[in-house]
Amino acid sequence: MIKSLKIFLMGVGTLLWMTACQDALTEHPDSYYEKEDFFTSEAKAEMGVIGIYNVLPTLYGDSEMAFGASDDTYYASGTNTDNARRDIAHYMLSTTNKYVEAVWQATYQGIERANYMIEGIQEMQGFAENEKLQSLVAEAKFLRAFLSFNLVKYWGDVPYKTTSTGSYEEAYQPRTSREVIYDQIVDDLDDAKENMSWANEASSPERATQGAARALLMRVLLQRAGYSLQMDGTMTRPEEELRQTYFAKVIDEWEAFQENGYHDFYEGGYEALFKSFSAGELKSFSAGELHSKESIFEVAFYTVDGRTGARGYWGTYNGPLVAAPGIEATETDKFMGRANALFRVIPEWRDFFEESDVRRDVMICTYQYDWDKTLYNHVKKDNIRNKKNWYPGKWRREWMPLGYKDPNITDVNYCSLRYADVVLMAAEAYNETGETAQAWKLLNRVRQRAGATKITSANYASLMKSPKVYDLPFIEDGDEAGRFRTALYWERGFELAFELQRRFDLLRWGVLGDALQLMASKTVVNQSAEKSFLAGYNFVSGKHELFPIPLDEIQVNYCLENKNNPNY
Repeated sequence: MIKSLKIFLMGVGTLLWMTACQDALTEHPDSYYEKEDFFTSEAKAEMGVIGIYNVLPTLYGDSEMAFGASDDTYYASGTNTDNARRDIAHYMLSTTNKYVEAVWQATYQGIERANYMIEGIQEMQGFAENEKLQSLVAEAKFLRAFLSFNLVKYWGDVPYKTTSTGSYEEAYQPRTSREVIYDQIVDDLDDAKENMSWANEASSPERATQGAARALLMRVLLQRAGYSLQMDGTMTRPEEELRQTYFAKVIDEWEAFQENGYHDFYEGGYEALFKSFSAGELKSFSAGELHSKESIFEVAFYTVDGRTGARGYWGTYNGPLVAAPGIEATETDKFMGRANALFRVIPEWRDFFEESDVRRDVMICTYQYDWDKTLYNHVKKDNIRNKKNWYPGKWRREWMPLGYKDPNITDVNYCSLRYADVVLMAAEAYNETGETAQAWKLLNRVRQRAGATKITSANYASLMKSPKVYDLPFIEDGDEAGRFRTALYWERGFELAFELQRRFDLLRWGVLGDALQLMASKTVVNQSAEKSFLAGYNFVSGKHELFPIPLDEIQVNYCLENKNNPNY
């Protein structure tokens, strides 16, 4: 198995997938190999699967950052319309938003590649006896599930198929119920986890493993058990008996993690974990490999020259501001690049943490770097009093090695699935199946790693109620299960902020609009005439739980009958 995707991401996209998309579900691979001899060896098949991975940096390099905003932890800076990230984060979306269109197209492109590779590899001679080929199909199914899950989260019922497109007519599909798509996602992940190995110390989190399939399945099941916006404009969730089935399956996956025993918290601690993401640090005990114990699955970024390959923006678009260095072109190896800091943090979260909680100063950065011409270097500027200039801090230029290829581009990976999230997902499932005592134990494991106080019945009110945090009128905490739900609401924010999960947590819990409105009414960044966090004012229930299908797709795909998602 290839140990890292970074080098392969430089060229595999152009090598194998020179494409011209006539429609979201149409992609015609034009590689160095015709289809009849493309699937003639394990090596060629593996390169084709790497071609599916090649779509992920396109999605997660920039656009998906906006898809996670706004939740109640961060927002896009600037309030003028841009038909891109600001309109998404401030809930001013139109059907022509260029980011929404880009994510729609790239997601379908990845699914089409997965369909093509699954079909082709399964038809290869000796497939039934070849474990390597079977593992490649499992990997492609994981990626198809990963991308299909995004379709459901973002757009609900959408055109969908699991066969590659062989003709123009096949490109146009009507909406498929999200429940049918969910069934396919679960089937794909069940197959993937049975035919992929668990990670070990020699594994790279840039390639999917059995743990990645199981962790993603947990996330899928919890989202499926929650609320979602239907085509009639109502928010519904499954009947309780079916929800209990989903929660029980989440616990089954957690027990598999426990039985395997490899995945755990990063040994160096929470702050060191995120410093290692920015630094691209290698494991000290196995040179050449990324850390795979807590980091279960990462989207890989790498560019040789800053212009080609998988260009990343983690730490520049969503980190603290760093001014452009005023240096000679020959000195780029000695200084930090710039960071545009296109997002801001809701500052009140800093006071929600205990002083002992190391996550506070990782989540929130209260300074920036200016360029000093006299010193000929960057200098740190304290913004502690200017709360409108506090930044998401999990990825930072200062934590990256000095030097850059392009001042705005990084090679920092995005970790999509990590162990702490798995622990909290298991805790949620235990609580919803009546095992709240076990749920508290797991939640407190996450808090213990962070240096936060263990939550008990005795101290619950002092940690999870006003004045330490805001009271939540939309979550009933009159019993132990409700108190756990309140604690989980805050804990997932403390642990996972800006990792692109919280908006969808709030959505499946049925409280997204409530959470946005609560924060908008209280945050200091809205206490002047020039309000910065507009999400709570603009959010429309029955509309903004989903993104609009791009107007171009509505106009081209006659099977959609000119009908967009509710209220668009």
